[in-house]
Amino acid sequence: FPALFAARRRLALASSSKHRCLQSGAAFRRGLGPDLSLGRDEVEVEVNDSLMRFFDHCAKFVALVEENDAAMCQVSAFKEGPEMKKVLEKVASALCLPVEELNADLVQVAFLTCSYELAIKNVTSPWCSLFTEEDAKVLEYLNDLKQYWKRGYGYDINSRSSCILFQDIFQHLDKAVEESKSSKPISSPLIVQVGHAETLQPLLALMGFFKDKEPLMANNYARQAQRKFRSGRIVPYAANLVFVLYHCDHVNASRDEYQVQLLLNESPLLFHHSNDTVSTYADLKDYYRDILENCHFKEECELPKVNVTAVDEL
Repeated sequence: FPALFAARRRLALASSSKHRCLQSGAAFRRGLGPDLSLGRDEVEVEVNDSLMRFFDHCAKFVALVEENDAAMCQVSAFKEGPEMKKVLEKVASALCLPVEELNADLVQVAFLTCSYELAIKNVTSPWCSLFTEEDAKVLEYLNDLKQYWKRGYGYDINSRSSCILFQDIFQHLDKAVEESKSSKPISSPLIVQVGHAETLQPLLALMGFFKDKEPLMANNYARQAQRKFRSGRIVPYAANLVFVLYHCDHVNASRDEYQVQLLLNESPLLFHHSNDTVSTYADLKDYYRDILENCHFKEECELPKVNVTAVDEL
């Protein structure tokens, strides 16, 4: 989109308060090149945790999911299940260790060490020799289970807590449409928000992407071999979601004048309502009308009121 990066165009840059995100935002700005003034010499990175780390500000999510061990019961059960037991036995045998000295968490650390070195340095770590492709699929499923129950479809609050960000995105799009209709210059043609995998995963779940017919459970590993919910593909390193708003001059109806495309990790996503990679902006807003109008972060994130009168009387 070279036109969006033209000189003197305004870049709005927001980030979570985490140092790694601030660095990513600054690096993105530097990557646009020294010749691009974007209205002034240096773009301030605005820290906005209420949008980029909404999960930290959602009391219901923190209490019922983040800090609740029982919420991860499917993950715990899979760690003790037959698939993980088989992996543990193979790894223990390769390391000449009694299997009792190993557990799923230790084996996962070894697997992550292997995968990180391969992904970041393109180096095959000695730890990789412990695992076959089938073992890797089991350990991938263990991580997907955690993401599913903690950030995805496992609990409604995971995705509902992201509606504050979802609505913010549509407010920016609405403003651009209004300015365009009034023949005004678009005040923020490029908005970059830098967050986390944990920011993106709930947002995609809120929008209904990568949802399987059957939930991911400890006991349905084999049936989920062709699952849509694969966190390594949805939120890999440098995962990114781009909303692209187009103004179309030659259209038959005014409703078709503004159209939207969604790109996840640079690949177009198929919209549910149109079964196409492009949607009119009006149709998209209609499809998500309930979230846009009825998802209120404060109410969604309030902890359920518990009647403690009886306890107090004791």
